[in-house]
Amino acid sequence: MALQISATNPEHPALLLELPWHLPLEQWPEEVLVPLPRGISRHVVRYARAGDEVIAVKELAERPALREYQLLRDLDRLGIPAVDPLAVVTGRTDGADDPLESVLVTRHLGGSMPYRSMFETTMRPATMHRLMDALAVLLVRLHLAGFAWGDCSLSNTLFRRDAGAYAAYLVDAETGDLHPRLSDGQRDYDLDLARVNISGELLDLEASGALHPSVDPIEFGTEICARYHGLWEELTRTSVYPAGKYHYIERRIRRLNDLGFDVAEMQIEHSSNGDTVTFVPKVVDAGHHQRQLLRLTGLDAEENQARRLLNDLESWMATQDDYAPGDPSPGSRLRSGGRNPHAARPEVLAHRWVRDVFRPTVRAVPVELRGSMDPAEIYHELLEHRWYLSERAQHDIGLDTAVEDYIQRILPKARETLEPTVPE
Repeated sequence: MALQISATNPEHPALLLELPWHLPLEQWPEEVLVPLPRGISRHVVRYARAGDEVIAVKELAERPALREYQLLRDLDRLGIPAVDPLAVVTGRTDGADDPLESVLVTRHLGGSMPYRSMFETTMRPATMHRLMDALAVLLVRLHLAGFAWGDCSLSNTLFRRDAGAYAAYLVDAETGDLHPRLSDGQRDYDLDLARVNISGELLDLEASGALHPSVDPIEFGTEICARYHGLWEELTRTSVYPAGKYHYIERRIRRLNDLGFDVAEMQIEHSSNGDTVTFVPKVVDAGHHQRQLLRLTGLDAEENQARRLLNDLESWMATQDDYAPGDPSPGSRLRSGGRNPHAARPEVLAHRWVRDVFRPTVRAVPVELRGSMDPAEIYHELLEHRWYLSERAQHDIGLDTAVEDYIQRILPKARETLEPTVPE
């Protein structure tokens, strides 16, 4: 049987032909290999260079190779974070014309490392928790798409930090299955496999002395289950909000924030019954919101202030008729169905928000009542006050009403507590 390279891009076969397919992967010469960290695998895996690209080559039987190649293409079509499939090479033979196993070729994810390699660096527990959060996000997204992984582990997952966001990527789909929808039993089984695999690998790292001494492998394996369940419940609970009651949407965002996640994507569908809202989560690094707010609006704020202002900005964007699916920042998208195809860029809308919403709102607060508060803190306080009043009234009272009530009732009391007492 002649060598065959099946690929979706016609450029890839030409690049791959130069590699030594007549040799088992274990015998490939050093000059074609790229020394990158690898996780534990039941198959032989090597990183090699093909033209300007770094590729991962995995040796396995023809049928599972073709199946995994198709599954990775399906995940790419569904927008799931996973490695990019490039080709399947079949019909390999050695110098004596004896058959060799087929190989699956994927593109190496630039700037990524296997989760296991990350944990081998004896990182701090706080960072490990964020990595587990990112892995929980990946599992939830896979299950929402109907994909049962069947072998989630530290070795089968890649980690990459992109623009302040922590992201986990599936790297091995060999044991996976794609369904129209997963049952609760399928999800629980997949999650239990992840718990056992993760705890097992952490125990292995602990035995080698590579794990931080304060980390309990069993507790960390259990933690991903708790994070998964909290995130799944918050994301899959469909809510239909009456038109105009945007504080309900804010309530959902706050609950995700309380779980330690931010909103990477908000999808709003308009109907006669109300607005249906769904969310896609992300895990972000410290200072991410400050950088994002400064880039979009030019406003310089503290991290918590920036997060609050960005939530308001993205909620406001969803109400604009000239806003369509876009990307206001790397890793952060807000989508709204049925929008004008001639949409404004997110940066333009952010400028409009500053001009028409942020500045007029801040200016409505008299200078003599502001004390030492800067504009970002004032706006943050007003948003908090609107949230409180809207919750009490059970409908969105609007920013103008909140500003008026804040000036009349809150600021005078705040000034009284700040003014020094004059002795008689």
